[in-house]
Amino acid sequence: MSTARADAMAALRDWSTPGRRAALVGAAWLAGENNIVALAEAARTSRPTVYADLRTQGIVPEQRPKEHDMTTPVVINGLTGLDLESDGRIILDATRRYAAEHPGGRGIVEFEGKSIYLQAVLRVYNTLRPLLVAEERARADRDRALHLVEAGWEGLTSAANWLGAHHAYVVAVDEARTAISAWATAAADAADAEWFRDDAQLAVYEERILAAGHPPLRRLPSPNSERDELLRRLDETHAHRRTLTAQTLGLATEAGTR
Repeated sequence: MSTARADAMAALRDWSTPGRRAALVGAAWLAGENNIVALAEAARTSRPTVYADLRTQGIVPEQRPKEHDMTTPVVINGLTGLDLESDGRIILDATRRYAAEHPGGRGIVEFEGKSIYLQAVLRVYNTLRPLLVAEERARADRDRALHLVEAGWEGLTSAANWLGAHHAYVVAVDEARTAISAWATAAADAADAEWFRDDAQLAVYEERILAAGHPPLRRLPSPNSERDELLRRLDETHAHRRTLTAQTLGLATEAGTR
């Protein structure tokens, strides 16, 4: 998830002033969060209300913006960088055609070298791009799971069936731990993926891939520190809340024995 989108969703989850919700819903939509269910959960409201809020901001929710296909490999000159055998045949055939069109062997080595370089750049791009997509989706699932923990805790205040609501909260905490670990695994896969070896490969990436309108890649750091901090905060908060709920249950038990 992009930084702007993540920030917009965080602000939406924290809204409290009446009248601000519609503007925040619209901001999250424009930042790239086009999932109505996710918007409704973040705003703690219903899907019909989200639709209404979007329309007040001049947004037609039925017209979701088209996103780049981030899973289909980019193909240039028949090359993807993912099938070395197939790419090798394509490069060989192209080099032979080039040689036939340029008698005397002038420029053949350079032509073949550029094709091999392009193949290497495509291998990096087409390998890393789906890993980044998986990381973004796992991050969104992680953030949603953490939000559901907070929503579950807040819901205890007015829950008619307090024990049932508390169990749902405990389950949400466990699911958040799982979501954090799943995100960390996806992030580690992306962080460990091959990157461009030198400035020449970066130049080919910019000139042949970015210039064609394909989304840029990002280099991710190791997720270990962020994962550990998220788990620490989750467990620390949950431990404190267990103390609070124990007091509530203690008072309820005392009241029941009178």
